[in-house]
Amino acid sequence: MGSHKMLVSTKDIFRKCYGRYAIAAVNVWCMEQILGLFSAAQKANAPFIVQTTPVARNYANPEMLLSMISAAAKIYPDTVYAVHLDHGTKEHAFDCVESGGYSSVMIDASHESFETNISITKEVVAKAHAKNIVVEAELGVLSGIEDDINVDEENKKYTQPSEVVEFVKQTGCDSLAVAVGTSHGAYKFSGGQGLQFDILEEIQKRLPEFPLVLHGGSAVSIEEIQRINAAGGQLGVDAKGVSNEELLKAIEYGVCKINIATDARLIWARVHREFFKLSPAQFEPLIPGKTYIKAFEEFNLEKFDLLKSTGKAQEIK
Repeated sequence: MGSHKMLVSTKDIFRKCYGRYAIAAVNVWCMEQILGLFSAAQKANAPFIVQTTPVARNYANPEMLLSMISAAAKIYPDTVYAVHLDHGTKEHAFDCVESGGYSSVMIDASHESFETNISITKEVVAKAHAKNIVVEAELGVLSGIEDDINVDEENKKYTQPSEVVEFVKQTGCDSLAVAVGTSHGAYKFSGGQGLQFDILEEIQKRLPEFPLVLHGGSAVSIEEIQRINAAGGQLGVDAKGVSNEELLKAIEYGVCKINIATDARLIWARVHREFFKLSPAQFEPLIPGKTYIKAFEEFNLEKFDLLKSTGKAQEIK
């Protein structure tokens, strides 16, 4: 399961954190993020999940991404982390299982019919479990844009609590991403209805102690957006991510993993726009790069505190 000794299985992490705290699952696509994330995790002594999407894998090449992640683990040897494929197709999931380096993969067949979702997920579970890799599946469809997946509001289908037991039983998946009112990516910029706690509560009743996953868990700070726009950006200001209160409440309902990607992009945009606007005579990429590492580290430290995972790496070691 990877050569580094503190690359762990999400199964072990979720067993410990269920109902008590949640794990930040952070999407990365570049060195600066990986350094900022690992450095924050070591400082906070917090377990975490590094995620790569198929798009990030295509952008940076899986070899490069995984090498940077294992290099960061050597630089920050006290970290406890899992490496996860986010929103994989069957092909991507199989590739991650075959090529190694991942302790966990997500198969997202949520856009298929219930039966097809089950059969695709089952196939991935069989292959992954044979190599001790755990599987996250998705039931219900989130609205929004996640890299190259686009789902309109009309298509949004909350996870049906009546289907969860059969789905988990038939597929053998280890955790379940649920659609309960969050949205992906750029669609956040149209605001939302907030989390549907009645659905979450019903799912937890039917799947007690089973780890749930919240996609679209970014906060989307209005302050970041204002700073981006003040430095020449044109982002919508009616954005609405998930509030801190909602995240904390979700933990009580069995949400163990909270996915974060949009926030990382916003910080990237803010740091670089401000650099180019405020230092027009500069062209040294290392300056905004360092600023981004630091800003991303601070962001992750706050997130670990919020999700109550700070100091919890001990439990998993």
